[in-house]
Amino acid sequence: MSPLLRVKGISKRYGEHIGCADVSFELHAGEVLAVVGESGSGKSTLLQLLSTRIASDTGSIEYQVTGRGLVDLAHLSEAEQRWLLRTDWGYVEQNPRDGLRMNVSAGANVGERLMAVGARHYGEIRNTATDWLQRVELDAARIDELPTGFSGGMQQRLQIARNLVTRPRLVFMDEPTAGLDVSVQARLLDLLRELVTDLGLAAVIVTHDLAVARLLAHRLLVMRQGRVVETGLTDQVLDDPQHPYTQLLVASVLQV
Repeated sequence: MSPLLRVKGISKRYGEHIGCADVSFELHAGEVLAVVGESGSGKSTLLQLLSTRIASDTGSIEYQVTGRGLVDLAHLSEAEQRWLLRTDWGYVEQNPRDGLRMNVSAGANVGERLMAVGARHYGEIRNTATDWLQRVELDAARIDELPTGFSGGMQQRLQIARNLVTRPRLVFMDEPTAGLDVSVQARLLDLLRELVTDLGLAAVIVTHDLAVARLLAHRLLVMRQGRVVETGLTDQVLDDPQHPYTQLLVASVLQV
């Protein structure tokens, strides 16, 4: 079966600094890949490359475009890339304020994605937005309120609803639980796992938290100084790490 996403030898440098170097992997439909590593390991740079927010210096990123097969993203126009981001892809920001329009209502934040794919009936858009607020455990009665009045955890759930309402095939998540209280983080992780499973989403999740990776991801990709040092099934890598750096990461969690 052809992969949904195929990455071949992508690299990005910033002067003398290596953002990421010679990264390759494949991601299949319904599969969740976690990219883990310390700050500065290159995982956020990789996520920006995959989502076409920045261009790679070398290598290629191919995506299974409906009706066209695997297409090199570099060969898509800016308009086609924007269309993917609005429809077939989702991008959950670490800070939900970066992924929401804070000056429009919660319902409008969700409804905008629907309008991007052609929805025009106000009543149907509002009903779908209401359903999704409930699905991410937000009070549907607050549909007309601004996100500025929501807590951080509520804003993150609203951002997730905004991204998933169009049922994308691939979602990028940048530290989706960072900065949240432990109890809020735990519930959000449970919600993410349920939604990813129910919708059959493929996802690339960047995180420094190995517990997040273990809960959500089928496979792990461990990065250090911009390079992949180990990859494999999540439980396999975390229970029997082979690379000294991965061993150090796992040991540091066990010591906490």
